[in-house]
Amino acid sequence: MDLKKIIDQKDKAAKYMIDEITHIIKTCGKRDPGSEGEKKSCEYMAEVLKKDCGCEDVKIESYEVAPRAFYGWIYFTMTFVLIAVALFFFAPVLSVPFIVAGFAIVLIQFGLYKKLLDPLFKKKTSHNVTAIKKCTGETKRRIIFNGHPDATWEWPVNYALGGVGFEGHAIIGVVGAVFYLVISVLYIVKHGVTFGMPDTSDPLVKAGLWGLLFVPFMIGLYFMVNYRRVVDGANDNLTGCYVGIAVLKALKDEGIELENTEIGVILTGSEEIGLRGSKAWVEAHKDEFKDVPTFIYAYDTINDPKYLMSNYYDLNGTVRSDKDLADLFMEAAAAIDVPCKKGGVPPLGGAVDAAAFSQGGFRAAGVTGLNHKLERYYHTRLDSYDNMNAQGIANCFAASVKMLEMFDNGAKQ
Repeated sequence: MDLKKIIDQKDKAAKYMIDEITHIIKTCGKRDPGSEGEKKSCEYMAEVLKKDCGCEDVKIESYEVAPRAFYGWIYFTMTFVLIAVALFFFAPVLSVPFIVAGFAIVLIQFGLYKKLLDPLFKKKTSHNVTAIKKCTGETKRRIIFNGHPDATWEWPVNYALGGVGFEGHAIIGVVGAVFYLVISVLYIVKHGVTFGMPDTSDPLVKAGLWGLLFVPFMIGLYFMVNYRRVVDGANDNLTGCYVGIAVLKALKDEGIELENTEIGVILTGSEEIGLRGSKAWVEAHKDEFKDVPTFIYAYDTINDPKYLMSNYYDLNGTVRSDKDLADLFMEAAAAIDVPCKKGGVPPLGGAVDAAAFSQGGFRAAGVTGLNHKLERYYHTRLDSYDNMNAQGIANCFAASVKMLEMFDNGAKQ
């Protein structure tokens, strides 16, 4: 199969994607996880997949989520750390378990995306969409494009100060917690287990007093997320949703039917609260799609063409992507002279839905188009329909079509 004609229409496809994204933002409402706006966007794109993309099988599935649990670690961790700071001046031995517990919570809830705190928070209903475009003959292979329709709450420090300010604020808070952990341990080693007011002439106690300079930064972390403002999420991640939709629409518009390659699009909600939608999808479909080689590409935040990246690792650097999939996207981009970097989601960088698919036993890789040194639009009100990058979207579309062509011709299976 030769798809050069569609590849050459990349600018037309980018305009279609931008127009559709603009329409969703203007008509569906705010799309925070588990919201009515998220549901409406899923319903709208499901209808597009059915009517405009030729998908015979389109399903919308619901599942339960606890939207505020993912960032709940902030309140537990920082409260534990601030308690530990106070205890240092009365019972340093008690500071240690509070700080260790605080770090354990953030590691489990954010570092590994586990549902440690979810049972403690109010539940809502989120939605996934699964759409399949069947091939004309025997199915010998399957490729699935993924994006997440939900949008997050604003990070006000990133909006006010940009990535350097946001990351610097968080780092200072973490350093402060580590500082009190270290001096608490050193005090115990030096003095043993003691209770009561310590000797203020002790160098470790003086260090603890100086350490109070960290406290405003720790308190500031309580306000890292503004639940009163939901961002538009044009780049993160309606762009990712529309890569697969645009590919399927282009194929239908050109009357192109694939003989042995089945194409799917899955839109997984609630990604912004710990990949909850993709985790739910894996659980619901764990015994499916194993009949033929199946590749899942998860797209997230397709913006600046300088940062188009095939992700070889994910979830704060803890999950490996399928190397063949990541390699295939790199080779496809190179074949049509689209710049693409080799990389992944680094520690403290979060995750894309590919991580949940990989953990669930599916062959998956992520494709991103953002600078991991946070830019000011990321998770802020600036992520809107008037701040998308047509060239970045067009390049990603073209590389994706070329990748589909190579896959249909038997590459990497």
